[in-house]
Amino acid sequence: MATIKTGEDSTGNISQSIKQKISDYKLLTKFRLSLLVVFSASIAFILGSSSFIWQDLLILSLGGFLLSGAASALNQVLEKDLDKLMTRTAKRPLADGRMDVSEAVLVAGLMSVTGLILLAYFNALAAVFGAISLVSYAFVYTPLKRVSPIAVWVGAIPGSLPMVIGWIAATGSLGPEALLLFSIQFFWQFPHFWAIAWVAYEDYAKAGFYLLPSKEKDGRNKSTALQAIFYALCIVLISPLPWVLGMTGIISMIVMFLASMVYLWYAVRLYQKCDKKSALKLMFSSFVYLPVVLITLVIDKL
Repeated sequence: MATIKTGEDSTGNISQSIKQKISDYKLLTKFRLSLLVVFSASIAFILGSSSFIWQDLLILSLGGFLLSGAASALNQVLEKDLDKLMTRTAKRPLADGRMDVSEAVLVAGLMSVTGLILLAYFNALAAVFGAISLVSYAFVYTPLKRVSPIAVWVGAIPGSLPMVIGWIAATGSLGPEALLLFSIQFFWQFPHFWAIAWVAYEDYAKAGFYLLPSKEKDGRNKSTALQAIFYALCIVLISPLPWVLGMTGIISMIVMFLASMVYLWYAVRLYQKCDKKSALKLMFSSFVYLPVVLITLVIDKL
């Protein structure tokens, strides 16, 4: 006997389908990563503004989110067959077959154009750096990941450009302050990413990603940890510069220095122990470091 679907069943199916589509788009745009882009650009925008309009901040945030989402979508288009091999990415919509490549490319194109138009609302230079960030992440960093660990250095550039874009959107120029903000996020990324790559080494290896900076294929060794120490030390050394350049006050300098020392300490512990537990601690410390420092810079300025 045939089962007759009720209106309630149909409504429930539609609702479930919409929820799944929203979830797929969040995965396609790497929603949390894109929010970090928005956060970084917004902080730089506030730091660069003598006074700012909330409407402008919202426009910058939307433009940054769309460009980051577009880059992430293109990344998944190029790596969909590799994503199938890794546990952490196998359920992405393209890898799992829930979304067609044509749909992802169309969405990425629309987000790219809209994001660049929104950045151009501030000035042409902001849009240019937005385009550089998009292209370098999707079409340079992404294919390079399977070639060499140098991909991490390349990827750190688009990963740090949101700070530059935010500053340029506020000031219209690329000054030493923008380069300093770029440097903070640039140096931060190496211990952060290598800790993640250390923890998820086996999963990355399934797709042929060997991204730890070592001559050995398995880079979970003191050489990698020593390089993490170097970049963490760089952050310690540049801690006074926001105060020296007059961007913020002495309180943020102290907080940034102390946070950098904690970050450095966890990198040193990884060097001493070279184990997954130490890599996890370094990874979690990286999650804390950046928001604490950036929020403190803004609070101190305001």
